[in-house]
Amino acid sequence: MRIFVCTVVHHPEDARILHRQIRALLDAGHDVTYVAPFRACNVAPWPEIDPLDVPRATGRNRLRALRQARRTLARHAGDADILLLHDPELLLAVPHRLRSRTVWDVHEDTAAALGAKGWLPAPLRIPLRFAVRRMELRAERRLKLLLAEDGYQDRFRRPHPVVPNTTHVPDAPPAPPGDDRIIYVGQLSFARGVNELITLARLVHADGIMLDLIGGADADVRPLLREAQREGILRWYGFVPNDRALRMAEGALAGLSLLHDTPNYRHSMPTKVVEYMARGIPVISTPNPIAARIVGEANCGLVVPFEDPEATAAAVRRLRDDPALRQEMGKRGHEAARARFHWPEQARLFVAQLEDWARSADSASAELSPRVV
Repeated sequence: MRIFVCTVVHHPEDARILHRQIRALLDAGHDVTYVAPFRACNVAPWPEIDPLDVPRATGRNRLRALRQARRTLARHAGDADILLLHDPELLLAVPHRLRSRTVWDVHEDTAAALGAKGWLPAPLRIPLRFAVRRMELRAERRLKLLLAEDGYQDRFRRPHPVVPNTTHVPDAPPAPPGDDRIIYVGQLSFARGVNELITLARLVHADGIMLDLIGGADADVRPLLREAQREGILRWYGFVPNDRALRMAEGALAGLSLLHDTPNYRHSMPTKVVEYMARGIPVISTPNPIAARIVGEANCGLVVPFEDPEATAAAVRRLRDDPALRQEMGKRGHEAARARFHWPEQARLFVAQLEDWARSADSASAELSPRVV
């Protein structure tokens, strides 16, 4: 198969897109053309893929990227067996002739997420939410949908395949948890707990514990992170490709997931929780329902109240002061991740689903083609 994968919003080295899905397609022997903002993110594409560069959509600057993506797909994707989209705005860029071969990978509750977009004026959020819901239902009628969460099924009228956002889990934990470093891996924003992370860093710094932040940041929180870094209470590394980011996380005292109680997060599994477990790192999470259930069932971490850095600091100190507890939690987390969240299990289902959709589209095309007598 020839697969076109397209994003104008995500970093080209996004873990789900590149390190999981594209890697799985390449390993299965398929040809991949990747339409993504390589130059905007200063990224060198993998040599195994055919890259097509487009601008990146950020904040209110989205129209140029969408137009370029639409032109690129119209010009280059005509012979694609599958067109795999990763951004809801790209639903407006699908060439008509490719609708039967287009798959939208639904990463988040798009309408619910609008409330956390600091660049979006508040008066526009409600009307845009309704517009997004209508666009989703229209996409369901015309395209194929792949969901990252079971909880996303309720937004649609029909059931759709689910490929959870899991991770590669090593055979054994790479290193036991240490006692002087806590970690956060992922995008940084107010809704993901930036204020709490900075306050936490300040609280535990006096105990000799450093907070490492690995991930890109929304524009409105970058000044706060730079100031905290100048203060010396944390280290912010910016975006790091997922495989390297997780190696950097190894041996941490705890991995943090301090999501706020917002609609977009109530039905989502924070991938970072599973990534910490995979690396044998105890988890400290706010009571996001799915995260709290995973951590509780595996007994691999501690759950703290929403927006409560003092309680989070107490959880960090508890793990620091009890080496046996953190090592057992790290071990149990790794075992649970290996049993339930190992990406290769999902990779096979993902590739098989795209192959099945491509065969169905080929059969439909053959039936519609004129027959020569």
